[in-house]
Amino acid sequence: MKLWVGLGNPEPGMARNRHNIGFMAIDVIADRHGFAPWRKRFSGLVSEGSVGGEKIVALKPLTYMNESGRAVQPASAFFKLPPDAVTVFHDELDLIPGKVRVKRGGGAAGHNGLRSIDRTLGTQDYWRVRLGIGHPGDKARVHGHVLGNFAKTDEDWLVDTLEAVSDAAPLLAAGKPEDFMTKVALLTKDTA
Repeated sequence: MKLWVGLGNPEPGMARNRHNIGFMAIDVIADRHGFAPWRKRFSGLVSEGSVGGEKIVALKPLTYMNESGRAVQPASAFFKLPPDAVTVFHDELDLIPGKVRVKRGGGAAGHNGLRSIDRTLGTQDYWRVRLGIGHPGDKARVHGHVLGNFAKTDEDWLVDTLEAVSDAAPLLAAGKPEDFMTKVALLTKDTA
């Protein structure tokens, strides 16, 4: 069993924010892999299903981004999952839009959702699926960029990336992050 966490903010008006790409990814995975309906649990929304034969508990914290750990820690504790069974899908400024990278461990790089999870799990040794949203080019514009909505011109690469992440998800579930990244790259090569 694995816990896959999509990071985002729960306000309906923020649903299309770049910061919510983690929510979007988990929604597409849950939908395309036939997960159970979402229900409230662990200060978030939870859905369970199977990806590539691996049982997955999907979690969308409803605590707001900066307190995501308040949902992740109780969920991982309840299911008795070690940190390396937790994968967090999140927005990544340092990757171009549509680029997807997976890594285990590492710093929060200024991401408050990751910082919260690091603090509540007591470790950084969990998996991250870094979903590129691009950098606005100026540090002063980062806040507005992250909390801004995706533009209509982003729709093609965004949909293609989210669908590719879902299509490649069985490789991630099987513990093959390199193969997962390769498949996502191949599926998005014309749009990212």
